Amino acid sequence: MNEKGAMRKHLLKDMTFVEFAERLADDPVILLPLGSQEEQGPMAPMGDYMITEAVAAMMARAADAVAAPTLPFGYADYFRTVPGGIALKPATFCAVLEDTIENFLDHGINRLVIVNGHSGNNPLIDQTVRKVKRRQGILVPHIPLWRSIPEALWQELHPGRGTAALGHGGDPLTSVYLHLFPELMRPDLIELEERKGELLGLPTSGLAGVRFRDVDVGLAVDVTDRCGNGIAGGNPLDSSAEKGRRIVDHLVDFVAAFVRHFKTVDPRAAKTTTITTNRGG
Repeated sequence: MNEKGAMRKHLLKDMTFVEFAERLADDPVILLPLGSQEEQGPMAPMGDYMITEAVAAMMARAADAVAAPTLPFGYADYFRTVPGGIALKPATFCAVLEDTIENFLDHGINRLVIVNGHSGNNPLIDQTVRKVKRRQGILVPHIPLWRSIPEALWQELHPGRGTAALGHGGDPLTSVYLHLFPELMRPDLIELEERKGELLGLPTSGLAGVRFRDVDVGLAVDVTDRCGNGIAGGNPLDSSAEKGRRIVDHLVDFVAAFVRHFKTVDPRAAKTTTITTNRGG
């Protein structure tokens, strides 16, 4: 509650500019949620950014942070063969993310944390925050949500399989969808395939390449090269709302704890030093 008895807001989109200016006195951490608009198998809605948006709101409340509006489009070129997806070009994604960050930095708002709900964005996020570090001298942490799920939790959720249960069209997103948006799910559309597709006469290995002599060889694999049902890995029949709840609880707790730590440190990058070698003697 604030001094007038109103509930404290944690979503930037819900604040007036006066309310946000008042929050700046606390030097708040701003969460920058990122997602994607892509197929998630036949049983789940395509707007997977909805998940990032929902959990970012929970994280902001848990950590007394402010969640910025979610960027709904990411880099997801391997899903471009499925209609309804909206994928940004790498340069576009980096430019939008950089512009978003700079809009806060221009006002001296330096405590920014990216929470990313689409793994395909990770390499481009890294490029962008390195550029911000070089040009602005500010460190912007980025948390890949699905990769922050520890092995121990995977083993609890999928005994005997652990992280092998992870896959596009399976967990973690299917379970999280069942927990957060059960009314949007269509489990009746699930139809599993006996085998995945091949390219160059070799079995596809996820969406990043093919398998040759037990080694992954990089290749431009589209999801339709890999499968015909959008389930590129994992098994959605093993997913459940309860598993989704436990995943969400972990994510909220983890990010909130990181935000509380981030509040105690200086986000300004240390000055770059030059490595020298001693050639004397």
